[in-house]
Amino acid sequence: MQIGDLMRESGVQFGTSGARGRVVDMTDRVCYAYTLGFLGYCAEIGVLPAGGQVALAGDYRPSTGRILQACAQAVADAGYRPRHLGRIPSPALAAFGLALGLPSLMVTGSHIPDDRNGIKFNLPSGEILKADEDGIRAQRVELPASLFTPDGALVPGTARPLPPEDPAGYRAYVARYLDFFPAGCLAGLTIGLYEHSSVAREALYEVLTGLGAEVERLGRSEVFIPVDTEAIRPEDVRLGRDWAATGRYQALVSADGDGDRPLVGDERGNWLRGDIVGILCARYLGAEGVATPVSCNTALEQTGWFPAVRRTRIGSPFVIEGMAALKAGCLDPVVGYEANGGFLTATDLVRDDRRLPALPTRDALLVPIVLLLAARDQGLSLSALASSLPPRFTASDRLKDFPPELSQAQLQPLMAGDGIRDRAAAEELFGACFGAVAAIDTTDGVRLAFANGEIAHLRPSGNAPELRAYTEADSLERAWEMNRQCLEILAGWRE
Repeated sequence: MQIGDLMRESGVQFGTSGARGRVVDMTDRVCYAYTLGFLGYCAEIGVLPAGGQVALAGDYRPSTGRILQACAQAVADAGYRPRHLGRIPSPALAAFGLALGLPSLMVTGSHIPDDRNGIKFNLPSGEILKADEDGIRAQRVELPASLFTPDGALVPGTARPLPPEDPAGYRAYVARYLDFFPAGCLAGLTIGLYEHSSVAREALYEVLTGLGAEVERLGRSEVFIPVDTEAIRPEDVRLGRDWAATGRYQALVSADGDGDRPLVGDERGNWLRGDIVGILCARYLGAEGVATPVSCNTALEQTGWFPAVRRTRIGSPFVIEGMAALKAGCLDPVVGYEANGGFLTATDLVRDDRRLPALPTRDALLVPIVLLLAARDQGLSLSALASSLPPRFTASDRLKDFPPELSQAQLQPLMAGDGIRDRAAAEELFGACFGAVAAIDTTDGVRLAFANGEIAHLRPSGNAPELRAYTEADSLERAWEMNRQCLEILAGWRE
C-alpha cells in the first residue's frame, strides 16, 4: 500500500508538518501506516539507522493516547526503539530530537477541536518540509492483516503498551530557558497563566517561576479546549479582561493545545496579535533577518529595524525555508514568526556568554519571556510596548465547515494571472466596501491591496475545512469592520 493512496482513501491529509484529520478517520491502522511511511522515508534518506530510537510525545486530547500507542507499535514492529517522552509541548519534542539527532513524532491536532487530531513529523534536523511530505507519500508499507479489526482498530491482545514515560525531553526543554536567561530576570512581575488544556502549562509555570516571576494559575481544564491564538474565542477575550480587571497582573500568558503557539495578554487583558509579538521579539533579539508569511502585519517593514525581510507562504515549513535562505546570506541572528505567534530561530542566540541553540520550529515559551524583558528594559507596560510600533492593525477570522474545493473555485477568478482581469473581478466583489484594487498578491491565497492602503487577504486553511480572512488597516476598529464585511461576502459563496 502506498501512503499517498491511503491519504486519499482515509481523508487524513497532510496539513502543517504532518497528517491531520477527523478522529474517526485516524484509525489505528491509518496511524500505524503513516508512522511506517515516515520511518521508511527516514531510513531512505539515511537519518534513521537500523535499531535506532524514535521519540514520541502527545497533547491532552482524549484520542491522543490511543494514537500514540498505534504509532509506538509501528516503531517497534519496524525494528526501531520508541522513546516515549509523555505529554510535552511540540517544541520540547523537536528540541530533544535536534539535540540527540533523533526522528520524532508528536500526536496533536494543535488548536483545532478534539474531534480531530494529527501526527506532526520531525526529522533529526527539524520538522518535515513540503519536499519531505512528497517522500513520505511515496512510501509503500505492508500492514499485517491479522493486526487490525475490520474497522481499523488494533486487535485486542496484540497492542503493546506504551513504554514508560521518559522525562528527559521535558527537563531539557525547561533547562533550555532557565540556563539561557539570567536568574531572577522576571523577579517582581506577577503573571496570570491561563492553563486551560495546553500541554505547555507545566513548562510555562516552571520556567516563569524559575526566572523569578510570581505566577497565578488560571482556568485549568481537564476537558480539551481548542484555543486558537490566531482566532481567539469570545469567551477567552472575556476571561482575559476579567482577570486583568483585578489589577494583579503585568501580563497574561498561555499557549495553544500543543504549546507551539503563544498567547500573551497585556496588563489590560488584551491578547496581543501574534504578528505584533513577532516584530517585538525579533527587535529585542537583534535579528538581522526575519522570515514571516505574507499575511502578517506590514508594520514589520515600516519599522525599518531589520536589514532583510523575507515574505513566505503561510505555514511553518515555508517560514523555515525562508529563514534558511536568509541564513545562507550570512545574516545573524535569523528568526521567523507567524501570525499565530509561533516564533522560530534559525541561528543560535548568544547573550552574556550564554547560548540558546537554534530551534527552527514554532515555540511558545521564548516569546513571553522576551516580551516581558523588552518591556522591562524600556520601562514600559506591555500595552505601551505594542503601541510603539507603526499604527498598522490586523484582524483575522474564518468561516468554519467551508469545503476547500469551494474556496479554490471561488478564488480562482481572482488569480488567473491577468492583472487587469483579476483586479476587475476583485473590485466586482469587494469594490463597494473597500474601493479600487491597487495590487494582487497570490503568494498564498489572494491578498488584495487597495488604493487607500488597506489590505484584505483570503485563504483556505491548510489544516481544516475553513476559509480564513485577514484584514489590515490603520485602526483596529477598521480592520475588524473590514474583516466582518469580508466574511459576510465570503459567506455568500455557500449559496
